[in-house]
Amino acid sequence: MLTSCAGFTGGGENSDSGSGDTLSMVAWGQDAEQSAFKKLVQKFKERSGITVDLRFVPYAEMFKTIDAQLQDGSAPDIFRVDYTSLASYSSADQLLGLGDQLDDDLTNDVIPAFMEAVSLDGTPYGVPHQTDTTATVYRPDLLERAGITSVPTKLEDAWTWEEFQSVLEKFKGSLSGDVAPYSYPWQKAGAYRWLNWLFQADGRLLDQDLKKAAIDSDAGHRALEATKKLFTDGLVPSNTSPKSGVYSSDAFIGGKTAMAALGNFVIPEINTAIGSRFTWKATYHPQDVRAASDLGGNALVINKATDKADKAGEFLRFMMEAENQKAFCEETIELPTRRSLAEGKLELSVRPDLAPVFTEQATTLKPEDVAQVTVPGFSRINTELQEQLEQCFVGGRSVDDTLKGITDRVNQIVSA
Repeated sequence: MLTSCAGFTGGGENSDSGSGDTLSMVAWGQDAEQSAFKKLVQKFKERSGITVDLRFVPYAEMFKTIDAQLQDGSAPDIFRVDYTSLASYSSADQLLGLGDQLDDDLTNDVIPAFMEAVSLDGTPYGVPHQTDTTATVYRPDLLERAGITSVPTKLEDAWTWEEFQSVLEKFKGSLSGDVAPYSYPWQKAGAYRWLNWLFQADGRLLDQDLKKAAIDSDAGHRALEATKKLFTDGLVPSNTSPKSGVYSSDAFIGGKTAMAALGNFVIPEINTAIGSRFTWKATYHPQDVRAASDLGGNALVINKATDKADKAGEFLRFMMEAENQKAFCEETIELPTRRSLAEGKLELSVRPDLAPVFTEQATTLKPEDVAQVTVPGFSRINTELQEQLEQCFVGGRSVDDTLKGITDRVNQIVSA
């Protein structure tokens, strides 16, 4: 659980948050993230003389409180925001445009998909501080028992959907008790990760103009049919559906699945929880027409109402410096957004052997994919996906009716 540090709005001990040389910042973070943020804030103070009054809050409270503070004028100078929520603030004119704050050396080194994630109408409204994505983890012992003799070690050799289906069927025939072949992290706020399958089929959620739904297509039908089949054929635990409280990582840690799609950000948790009970490794997601990945991670943004825009911009540029982004990602087991780092080697503090798989999987994310999940109102689309997918996967709703339901609700949201 993430906990608040000295409350959300009140100053901590010896706080000088009213000083002109102090910036206020609010973020959420697991223990490793909090540690990494604190180290970099101290480094920034030693270099610039500027203090960053950094507060941590639970993710569940973050945006409700930020929204209220933006309305009453008490919001911090800087705050953390996930990519799929950023557009709700930039489109409401609540964030500072950073067009004159970021130089070409920085923006040209950022992977294009992540500049797309923080931009609206060509203007960046934040810096893409880090990313995370999912890949497929598996248990070699259960794989051997199922007679599966090889696992893809290169992205271009990833299993096709047909090959992956065959792998899961072999697992099913060899597993005992209540152990299922696979689980996927589309639970709760992660419902949008289902779009990975849609993008693998070369489908779209929204049309090219991002003005109406485009999911009711041959690609959409194939993606939804393939994922519904995971439930109807008993290839995933029934209690890992989109509205379930049992997460994919819970099922894998608990020994209830032989394989699972999991985010790199949970590697420390998994490694500690599994310990020496069994060995686990990682490979790539299956692919259909193309490889794809889901957009995870967060940006740092500046409150448009701040009177310290230059200092806040200096801090954001500092956090994006290659050396500092590398240090943050290595400690937190997250992925960089700068090309020069993504193409290099990260010395992750936990399971560095898994880094190449997750890093390469993240490269399959395309700017056009990002554009569809960062439109204003996407948080409402995500909630609707959770409801519609739940009805399809475990509620008996047909694929055709589900595609129509998603289309109708998405069109209502994007036209609002």
